Amino acid sequence: MRSEVITRRLLSSASLYYVLRRRRYANTGAKKEIAAGRTRFYRDVWDEAVLAAGGGTVTELDGAVLEIRCGDVVLRTRTNLTSLDDPLTVSVAENKPLVYRLLGERDIPVPRHRSCSADDLRSAWAFAVSLGRPCIVKPARNTSGAIGITSAIGTRYEMARALAYAGAFDDELSIEEHVEGGVYRLLYLDGELLDAVLRLPPTVRGDGKASIERLIAVENERRLQGGMEVSQSLLKVDLELRLALRRQGCSLRSVPRAGQVVRLKNIVNDNCRDDNESAVGRLCPEVVAAGVKAAAAVGARLAGVDLITPDPAVPLDVAGGVVIEVNTAPGYYYHYMKRDGRVPVASLLLQRLVRAAP
Repeated sequence: MRSEVITRRLLSSASLYYVLRRRRYANTGAKKEIAAGRTRFYRDVWDEAVLAAGGGTVTELDGAVLEIRCGDVVLRTRTNLTSLDDPLTVSVAENKPLVYRLLGERDIPVPRHRSCSADDLRSAWAFAVSLGRPCIVKPARNTSGAIGITSAIGTRYEMARALAYAGAFDDELSIEEHVEGGVYRLLYLDGELLDAVLRLPPTVRGDGKASIERLIAVENERRLQGGMEVSQSLLKVDLELRLALRRQGCSLRSVPRAGQVVRLKNIVNDNCRDDNESAVGRLCPEVVAAGVKAAAAVGARLAGVDLITPDPAVPLDVAGGVVIEVNTAPGYYYHYMKRDGRVPVASLLLQRLVRAAP
């Protein structure tokens, strides 16, 4: 009993460390520059959308908050957040355990999972062992951009570190099985598929001279110089990255051979434009229908349904695929910025709203 109390206190202290690190990173110039680029990107796509819809106005209300008027349609946005979905729907979508329950009740495949408190290492590890495969730790609520997530956890020590990291963002965590396969984002409006993207994890390519740490620094400089045309985020050296390198037998100090591709994370949110591929033609009707049901289960009009599957050409339950999230404020970046063309999401969205207006 005493050892469990000590463990809980240590985990709480470690979570505080991650909270302080997050606050320090939020105040860096690079972070602010990336945020400013994202704001400009959304202003540009809405200006384009209004022109494509035949005219209207885009008014900046307060910083990143825009009001779009086109005919009888009035839409307010802040980057990827829109007024299409009410606050309650957004709250439901941010509650991962609740979303999994809603999807499971509709026979939509989801990962095996369990909720636990951020300081309960015993319960978390017991469930991980029962899975018989690596697992993922996520904050249960109110996070986006894969913040606080650690994947492919295989040891008790890794679990303890992952709990501390996720605990910096929420007191309740979701422990889930790690499902292998491609990560796909399916974007829907009122049940209609607008686009689908395969999102590949971030990597660096060795030159035989530079360490992985140096390669990451060079890549981040490329992203800052190229702006949103290159990436909407920087590569963050976090627990997920360090563990991913360790599983490959290397570290930040390792020097990859020339041409060697090093996978930095299993989580895809820090990837760049060239890591996004169009995927609509790869999806079977059953996978598309599963996404429609998932969006409806949450009640979202504009929904980015994230799923993992080894083969999107067959139904999820046949391929062993799962739905892992339903986003009510899906980012547009992956659809505009990918290696093989663009889908103008804002334009499609506005045109459909104008046609549907009374």
